[in-house]
Amino acid sequence: MKFSTIQLGTNKIEIFNSYLGKETIQLNGETVSKKKSITGATHTFTIIEEDRTVPCKIILGYGANGVVMDFYKDGIPIIKSPRSSLLVLFFISLFIVFGVIMQIVYHNY
Repeated sequence: MKFSTIQLGTNKIEIFNSYLGKETIQLNGETVSKKKSITGATHTFTIIEEDRTVPCKIILGYGANGVVMDFYKDGIPIIKSPRSSLLVLFFISLFIVFGVIMQIVYHNY
């Protein structure tokens, strides 16, 4: 599903992200980066602006409200999303619940 679109002059950057961790970055309709990640990945590619090749980087991850994105053009942050430790809290909670279940199971034997 499409996560976001960034229009930079004549360049259109589209970001897609699936629930299965497939991330795809398209520049003007062509795929320039594709990665699989559960916790988010860094995508690097270049765009052409005024006959100049400009490096870009998109970092996808998770925040308190779901998927978040940082976008850098020529090393300058254009979009910076707030991050949280939501994913860390999820795994800690999962570990605690697993520990409690194991205690109950072993206590009954």
